Amino acid sequence: MGRRTDGARRATGPLLSVFVLLVGLISTILTAAGLSSAQQDTAAREMDKRHDTALATIRTETQRYRQLIETLAAGIVNDPELTWEDFDTATGPLVDAGLLGAAPVAFIVAVPTDGLAEAQRLWRSRGALGLTFRPDPAADEHFFAVFVRKLDENEQGVRSGADAGLVEPLATTLRTARDRHQLTVSEAYVLMRDRQKPAAEQQQSFIFAAPVWTRENTPEFRGWVASGLRGGTFLDKILGPLGQISGELISVDEDQTRHTVAEWTGEGERDLTRTGTVEVGPGQNWILETHGDSRHLAGAGWYLPAVALGGGLTLTSLLAWLVHVLATGRARARARVEEATADLRETEAASRRQAELLGAIMLTISDGVIVVDSRGMILLENPAAKELLGVAGFPDRPEEWQEHFGVYHPDGRTPMPLAEMPLFRALNGETADRVEVLVRNPGRPEGVLLSIDGRPLDPSAGEHGAVAVCRDITELRRYESDLAIFAGVVAHDLKSPLALIRGHAELVLDDVPDGWPESGGVREGLWRIVRAVERMDALIETMLAYTTARDAPLRAVAVDPAPMIREIIEERIGGLSTGRPAPQWSLDPLPPVQADPAMLRHVLDNLIGNAIKYVRPGGTPRVEVTGRPAGPQRVRIEVADAGIGIPDADKPYVFETFHRTEAAAGYAGTGLGLTICRRIVERHGGEIGVTDNPGGGTRFWFTLPAAEITEDSDMTGNDTSGPEDDEAVREALERALAERAALMEAARLPGLAMPSGTAPVAEPGRLRAPVPERQRQDQG
Repeated sequence: MGRRTDGARRATGPLLSVFVLLVGLISTILTAAGLSSAQQDTAAREMDKRHDTALATIRTETQRYRQLIETLAAGIVNDPELTWEDFDTATGPLVDAGLLGAAPVAFIVAVPTDGLAEAQRLWRSRGALGLTFRPDPAADEHFFAVFVRKLDENEQGVRSGADAGLVEPLATTLRTARDRHQLTVSEAYVLMRDRQKPAAEQQQSFIFAAPVWTRENTPEFRGWVASGLRGGTFLDKILGPLGQISGELISVDEDQTRHTVAEWTGEGERDLTRTGTVEVGPGQNWILETHGDSRHLAGAGWYLPAVALGGGLTLTSLLAWLVHVLATGRARARARVEEATADLRETEAASRRQAELLGAIMLTISDGVIVVDSRGMILLENPAAKELLGVAGFPDRPEEWQEHFGVYHPDGRTPMPLAEMPLFRALNGETADRVEVLVRNPGRPEGVLLSIDGRPLDPSAGEHGAVAVCRDITELRRYESDLAIFAGVVAHDLKSPLALIRGHAELVLDDVPDGWPESGGVREGLWRIVRAVERMDALIETMLAYTTARDAPLRAVAVDPAPMIREIIEERIGGLSTGRPAPQWSLDPLPPVQADPAMLRHVLDNLIGNAIKYVRPGGTPRVEVTGRPAGPQRVRIEVADAGIGIPDADKPYVFETFHRTEAAAGYAGTGLGLTICRRIVERHGGEIGVTDNPGGGTRFWFTLPAAEITEDSDMTGNDTSGPEDDEAVREALERALAERAALMEAARLPGLAMPSGTAPVAEPGRLRAPVPERQRQDQG
């Protein structure tokens, strides 16, 4: 009895599982069958709805097409002398009507063979420019489209002049419309303009032709208004938006001949079909046949039976699997814990390796890296940073950074305020690039010049703060200073022999007898030497300015640009030859700026000089200088001209070194002027750019800091710096000049003497304003 009970208990589970499976299978089949039947009904209703929508749209569009063509014909009949302008105005509403599949609309006239020449002259005189009749030699009456207008911007160029009588369906339709005095629709055929396309792109079309008869007692026939309807495009526009159905547009002629005009292929099989008729003319009908797949029609729910069947089987399998999971869950849970623990250990090891690699990188790189948290407390400081800063440790508060590290401006005398320090700016969310800072403290008594980049710390790191990267640029700046001194010495050595050559050439010019010819002789050759020396002198000045513009000491003071601009313009005008027209110029009141006067003068002189120089031959130069505030503590100055302009393709490159446009090839220049301007503006922390001048020409603009006006501000733009500011540089220059003089004295050739009164060398490291371009007239 006990064995039977145990056997019954062991069999209860399988029997119960079989019972659940049978009940689930039967329920699933019944549900799927019911859903399938409901799906068919839903699909049929959806198919009816879409078919009716397509049929109604075709009827509406064809009726609208007929009405527009008839309305156009009725309007044209009131114009006895129809011109192209009249036709263009009358057909304007058809362009905006959005007719589906519409081909160009045309005004067609009938011309007998003996009246071709006269008709061609008549319609040409009414605006059919280029109209040339190409009649069919075998016909007595010809049909020509004299005015044609496109209704689709994508339509190819429209040609007129072909004899429509060559196309039988079109000629028949035109004659029928004229005889019946009513709009007539043609049989389906390929339009003449579409026959030039590849065979795959050709489609059957219809012609809607409305005759133009006058309303007098004795009506006079004037022509037809005709337009084509491309069947494929028309059906595409009708059935395409409906989706998931296919269809054919069939034309039925008066003799009940059926022609398939266009087809539209949808998705799935064609198990549902609907048919409808559209009357387009007397005795002429179109038939629309649509097909659909019941499984793909929206709302049919073809997938529901499969989902129900699959869901029932899945649910049954899930119950069996759940029993299995409950029996074996403990062992699987233990295995998963072991697997998760192994992944965690591997992740921890990878994190440790990355941390060790990061630490090794921080110990190895020569740039100093400092990371602080949101309160300014140190999170990371590599050895290179400790060595560059010269002192150990890091203060707990940012207010103590100045006293602890000894942070100064690059001049070495002015302490840098906390708000200007790049690391503090980064703490406030601001980006600081290449900020030059001098650090001098007991660990760095001689001082070290650092270039510091500050960035806010990415919040994804899990900590809010800032990071600064600093590098030692002391030797770099010393090298650049020596390079500036070298450039000044070289410029002096080049300018001295040039002055000697020019002086001797001018002396010889004074001694040339008056009777000597001006051209082709000694006098012309000497003038060429003088002009070549002037060009070489200007090139040396430009190269010297280019080498010093980026690194020359910046002595920013409050400057009113207006007097400086007025002086530059007057100097430029005074340097022009008498044969050139005087420039027209205007100067608006300008806000004061904080800038180095010499550098600012160089920028303004270069831009104003370009405005006067780059003018088309015979043109009058025009200079317009304006200025206005541009954002917080910024001033924007614009210099506009009416010159030759700059092509759009060259605008991104005009500030590059030695870049010149093709239009500027006939004008003197080195291609460095705008490069120097960009360097100077960027030294001041500003931006420079170029745009087209709305009145013609070019408009250059640049921004500078607004002036910080105090009681001691000198608004004249004069350089108030004392000679002691460049004492070290002057001493280095004097030593270099002394060494050069000793070498020249030792290597002096007999008979070679330096001219007295040689112009002194340019002060090293200082950017001089350029001398206005001089133009000399050849003297007789």
